[in-house]
Amino acid sequence: CAPDSRCTKRSDPQRAAELSPARREAGIGLTGHVQPLRCGARKFTDKHEWISVENGIGTVGISNFAQEALGDVVYCSLPEIGTKLNKDDEFGALESVKAASELYSPLTGEVTDINAALADNPGLVNKSCYQDGWLIKMTVEKPAELDELMSEDAYEKYIKSIED
Repeated sequence: CAPDSRCTKRSDPQRAAELSPARREAGIGLTGHVQPLRCGARKFTDKHEWISVENGIGTVGISNFAQEALGDVVYCSLPEIGTKLNKDDEFGALESVKAASELYSPLTGEVTDINAALADNPGLVNKSCYQDGWLIKMTVEKPAELDELMSEDAYEKYIKSIED
């Protein structure tokens, strides 16, 4: 930065303190610039979707609790790339031998990729719900929405509360 400019250096602790924990975890600074993601920053919805954000792109899937409740997934209905979603919009469905379950967007953004492997192998959702069984990738238009999602610890407490 030029000495007379009004930008703030990344090392400014006051500015860093202004960032919400979710924005820090997602690697999104106050100006919306993306910084490296801390590993393991998966966030959860009360509808059992998860999102992990890296370089401004969120990868979305369903939780282990959800895939266990569904049973063997036999079909995945996913949106087209370019679909614009608002937080909590329905974006697809999973069908299993036991039930069907709608999928809801954890954040506002645009679908940038879908997991094409699920068309031929929907069981990946069961075998690897946090890795190979991801559903969509999307932009993160409103990083503050990350603050409304649960951390892994909070989600585990939520699961225990609904199981009782």
